Amino acid sequence: MTEPTGGGTEATARVADVLLMFTEGPSSLGVTRIARELGLSKAVVHRILQSLAGRELVALDPATREYRLGPAAAALGARALRDSDLRSAALPLLRRLRDETGETATLSTPVPNGRVYLDQVIGTHEITMSVELGRRFPLHAGSSGKCMLAYLEDEGTLDAPLEALTPATIVDPEALRGELARVRERGYAASAGERQRDAGSVAAPIFGLSGDVVGAISVCGPRFRVTDEFVATVAPKVVAVAAHISRRLGGRTPAAAPVAAGRTS
Repeated sequence: MTEPTGGGTEATARVADVLLMFTEGPSSLGVTRIARELGLSKAVVHRILQSLAGRELVALDPATREYRLGPAAAALGARALRDSDLRSAALPLLRRLRDETGETATLSTPVPNGRVYLDQVIGTHEITMSVELGRRFPLHAGSSGKCMLAYLEDEGTLDAPLEALTPATIVDPEALRGELARVRERGYAASAGERQRDAGSVAAPIFGLSGDVVGAISVCGPRFRVTDEFVATVAPKVVAVAAHISRRLGGRTPAAAPVAAGRTS
């Protein structure tokens, strides 16, 4: 592949940017869309995709002429999940949380400009929720994102326009700051239809050895089951499990007010 002017570092960044386009949005992408969204020429994007395809990081669909992630990318993702200390520490406790609540238990971690789900244990009800692993979601929408955003030092998210994923998404920066303060006060976040219109959830943050927030666990389900009473009952369990995972990682949960009933938001 011919490197664009600006040296190897810039060329490497462009390759990474193209590959990261596949972590959100449609599962397959064409040259034109990638070029438009990244502000690159079609020729540059085409060369990058050919190089990635040659290493099976992406694969071309001959019928649509669009690319999707290839088997090598899947292998990288599987290895990252397998080697994740956070996932290893959390998975047995996610199963316990699922068994105690009957609802889907999830694990998230912050990434640049958002968060991704690392794992989930599906609920036991006939009607359950499931989440999309590896896809980037904004931090301001939903309980998992809010309980991490509340402890992140960089509040740049609040300076940019906030996207309304549903009518219930908090998009006013001052209202969101107030919500984050309440999260820090009680030690958990709750959501009713903020990221998905018909879903509700309760989440608590996980802290690592350095004291930084490294993830969040949540219990999520259909809104008709995630009532205020459900939140009041489940929040202490979620907070306790998150604290247990933090201790496994060598971290410590900051002191918070006693967990009490709180309305879903």
